[in-house]
Amino acid sequence: MSDENAPKLSPVEGHKAEGHYLRGTLPEEFADPAVEHLSEANKSLIKFHGSYQQEDRDARKNRSKAGVGKAYMFMIRLKLPGGKLTADQYLAMDDVAGRYANGTLRITTRQSFQFHGVLKGDMKATMAAINATLVTTLGGCGDVNRNVLACPAPHPDPARKQMQELADAVAAHLAPRAGAKAYHEVWLNGEPVTFDDVAPEVAEPIYGKTYLPRKFKVAFSLPHDNCTDILAQCLGFLAVTEKGEPVGYNLYAGGGQGQTNSNPDTYPLLAQPVGFVEPGEVVAAAEGIIKLFRDHGNRENRKRARLKYVMHDWGVEKFRDVFYRDYFKGPRREPREAPITGLDLHHGWQSMGGGKLFLGLSVENGRIKDEGSFRLRSGLRAIVAKYKCDVRLTAQQDVMLCGLTGDDRTGVEALMTEYGIPKPETLSQVQRWSMACPAIPTCPLAITESERAMPGLVDQFETMLSGLGLGEEPISVRMTGCPNGCARPYQSEIGIVGRGGTKYTLYIGGDSYGRRLNAEVQDGVPFDQIVPKLTTLFASFKAERARGEAFGDYVTRIGLAKVKELIGAKV
Repeated sequence: MSDENAPKLSPVEGHKAEGHYLRGTLPEEFADPAVEHLSEANKSLIKFHGSYQQEDRDARKNRSKAGVGKAYMFMIRLKLPGGKLTADQYLAMDDVAGRYANGTLRITTRQSFQFHGVLKGDMKATMAAINATLVTTLGGCGDVNRNVLACPAPHPDPARKQMQELADAVAAHLAPRAGAKAYHEVWLNGEPVTFDDVAPEVAEPIYGKTYLPRKFKVAFSLPHDNCTDILAQCLGFLAVTEKGEPVGYNLYAGGGQGQTNSNPDTYPLLAQPVGFVEPGEVVAAAEGIIKLFRDHGNRENRKRARLKYVMHDWGVEKFRDVFYRDYFKGPRREPREAPITGLDLHHGWQSMGGGKLFLGLSVENGRIKDEGSFRLRSGLRAIVAKYKCDVRLTAQQDVMLCGLTGDDRTGVEALMTEYGIPKPETLSQVQRWSMACPAIPTCPLAITESERAMPGLVDQFETMLSGLGLGEEPISVRMTGCPNGCARPYQSEIGIVGRGGTKYTLYIGGDSYGRRLNAEVQDGVPFDQIVPKLTTLFASFKAERARGEAFGDYVTRIGLAKVKELIGAKV
């Protein structure tokens, strides 16, 4: 094929190809105090280092009036396979939040922490402080494997233990090699390195010179506890057990949430079952799927560059054929019968075995902060510092305090009361099951509010549901400030996706356990009309539901046309 007829690659592909394995000119731009913001190429490359350049959008209007440029800042995201932190690591991250960021810790929907509001001049010191605790940010963002999810609950069962171990192994195996050297040079004063004389397959044996077409997400889960939303992932491993022992994993591929408004060629999809692998084959299978994506993903159009579109365009049978023929040398086995049947939020006091306990706490929208009498950040710091408990983060944006004893319980609960931290059982079900992305003021992609709007929306849901006698019903509500779907709104029973200004697209009928996508029922709904529109639908659910029927199942049963009629949308 001549260069004239070659496909036109996206600009990001050029940034990666010319970026010297993620180095670019990042050291020079961060060393130059006259540089207020990064070049376009370095904006692309810094994502691989676990950071996004952002701006304070709240300050934009006033700064513009004053003739001052944008207030640039950075978000930094950790790489925490399975969401695990020691007590000392957690306390160090809390220190980072107070010293360099905006005084909050943000739990992501991928079991990690984000820091917001880090200034350019503080970036090297922040990265050094993070890495000093043996935590990295490399691969927290960018076109590589992102944070690997696994059920964080430290229950004394072999499957969860093995999933955590395999999550660590997959994360280590899929980490950038040459990119790690660039990372150390940029942030940790490592020796400058060059790979000009090294073949790409040697420098980056898994990724090559231009890495992946887009991001790649991996999760481990259990059929009875799908707390990592495995079907939303590019690659998922669903544990199969016999007599309590894990014997292998059903391998799923091709899930993903993001779409683009008014672009029918983009859409959320659920992962499809590819086959069954034994525990010793998991790492090789992960490498095989990621190499398949590397070679066959779309590098021309980033809106269709996810693995889900390879799966959709090929179909699952061709995907299986290519995977087993070209990318995986293990035997081809059919998936085992292991349907998803539940999802545990892991709230409250629970046993770890051996006389130890963990405490799961609900964190509204994942934001650990102090605000008035509610001092979650200070309270968690006090508890972790006193009891030296390990910390684990969940994919539902919540936190676990692990390794406590029965004797510790009274003291922990006293500190919770002192700092205004509510027990999960005192919160409404809709609050416990809700999630939101950060959106405005930090995310450059956001077109509406999300995190800051969600508490008011939850209040409205609580009043409405309580009035209908449905206050104890677990309803999953997820909200995002744009259609990229970072809070996985397209699988929830009620998905609220930013459309622009104060208007949202309303999706209804998903499943709290992550087994089904919802459907769009109305576009351009003003924020203050969301709950009023849903009131009639919930009243119908109360009157007509079958015994034990969940809201999303009821909506699916009555059909989209009836749902639209009940909420007053065009049928």
